Amino acid sequence: MSIDTVVLAVGTEGEAQTAQLAKEAIAVAEPASAEVVLVHVFDGSEFERIRAKLGVDGGGEGSIPDAVAERHTTTRALGDALSAAGVRYSVRGAVGDLADEVTEAATDVGEDRGVVGGRRRSPTGKAVFGSVAQEVMLAAPCPVTFVRDVTA
Repeated sequence: MSIDTVVLAVGTEGEAQTAQLAKEAIAVAEPASAEVVLVHVFDGSEFERIRAKLGVDGGGEGSIPDAVAERHTTTRALGDALSAAGVRYSVRGAVGDLADEVTEAATDVGEDRGVVGGRRRSPTGKAVFGSVAQEVMLAAPCPVTFVRDVTA
């Protein structure tokens, strides 16, 4: 199976996990000359807070969630790492349920491989709080690589 498109689910990871996610996305995309689609999903209140902080208004062209995602610190750090490695990338922003929106974006772009990050949790923690990464891995239309935060 050839890999043309890799979807990397972006969140509010710390610097160390952002570097790990970039490294894994590059390892998957670079040999195949694939494009990495950075998908950053915000919940409603988070989106409005960050949109206001970044000064993104509705007057520009394109999607407001895309514009907010493009300016977000984590997305910019991932984009910089991908660019430095010579990997093509694009950014998609969305507002809503994290797992649903990542899965929808993956289906929309014809994802061949996914990359998600997460932290180690006990089985009880997963049952009580859920796991966005787990939901994405189960619902994604293709194989997904899980990158555990080793700093947690």
